[in-house]
Amino acid sequence: MDQATNITPEMIEAMRPVWHYMGAAIGFGLTVLGAGLGIGKLAAAAAEGVARQPSAAAQITAAANLPLFLLEGATILALVFGLLIVFLK
Repeated sequence: MDQATNITPEMIEAMRPVWHYMGAAIGFGLTVLGAGLGIGKLAAAAAEGVARQPSAAAQITAAANLPLFLLEGATILALVFGLLIVFLK
């Protein structure tokens, strides 16, 4: 038989302390991916708005900054909470 298919209960028990790290890594990846997509869509919409109406560039930039900062703040908080869960486990 193939060695890779013989998973014993001892092997599963040995991997048990690693599962929360794997879950944290998936959570971190999804957090960063979601924030990157959100910031990209926001920046694209702001750039399109400035391209359509250059005279309103200051107002469009000012209106785009608040959601951008809130999105970055939520991402940083999610990453900090994830790190706390990993390190305090």
